[in-house]
Amino acid sequence: MASTLCEMAVEVLTTADGRAKTALSRNHAARWFAARAAGTPLPIGTAHPPDAPARPARPELLAPRDVPRRRPGTLAGRQALLHAVAHIELNAVDLHWDIIARFAHHPMPLGFYDDWVKAAEEESRHFNLVSDCLEATGSHYGALPAHAGMWRAASDTADDLHGRLAVVPMVLEARGLDVTPGMIDIFRKAGDMAAVAALETIYAEEVGHVAYGSKWFNWLCGRDGSDPKEVFHNLVRRYFHGALKPPFNEEKRADAGLPPDFYWPLAETQPEQTA
Repeated sequence: MASTLCEMAVEVLTTADGRAKTALSRNHAARWFAARAAGTPLPIGTAHPPDAPARPARPELLAPRDVPRRRPGTLAGRQALLHAVAHIELNAVDLHWDIIARFAHHPMPLGFYDDWVKAAEEESRHFNLVSDCLEATGSHYGALPAHAGMWRAASDTADDLHGRLAVVPMVLEARGLDVTPGMIDIFRKAGDMAAVAALETIYAEEVGHVAYGSKWFNWLCGRDGSDPKEVFHNLVRRYFHGALKPPFNEEKRADAGLPPDFYWPLAETQPEQTA
């Protein structure tokens, strides 16, 4: 049995099957929080996470341009959309455990680990919720090709904690806040209320994950005595490949601690100026 949090993280990262990975993730999270509640936190420890997490034989991973596009107004299109969300959630499980194991050499408060273990547990539930919805339609995770570039942000920021926080929660997960309401509408119109409920759960909890990124990014910048907005802009331009795409969900981004002057200067089009 893993004796440190970092060892638990590596166990999750090296488990390939999605259902097994998420079950292990949830068990490790429960163990971590039980120890915290008892006042005897597990040691953080050190570990050597893999360069990329273990993955099942399916789905086939393709370059983004090669992933087939399907119309969301069809059952096949909605299955493809659920499959894409499940793939994102499974990657998020690994991303949250990876930030724990990969950056344990940085001195951080225990609250940093609490936040990312909680986020990993929630992403594990999200994967299972969406997988259940997918299976209810007669499909399953792995039945369709998926995006091969999901781990690129992790690889690019493997040696930069500031960069990891800027790009993963504050850009990629913040994008989820922008697009999820539209997905909820698609499934509501189709009468798939189980998918609506799953996506509404994801939407509510992803605000917290973006907020964790913002909180700890600002905390690190405060410790460094640097300007968070300037550092954020520099890091996103360095590590994120392309401009940010509006429209932005400004209300939910604000709830997560992301003010407009962080992301609008990085957008592919700027907001119109009013007199």
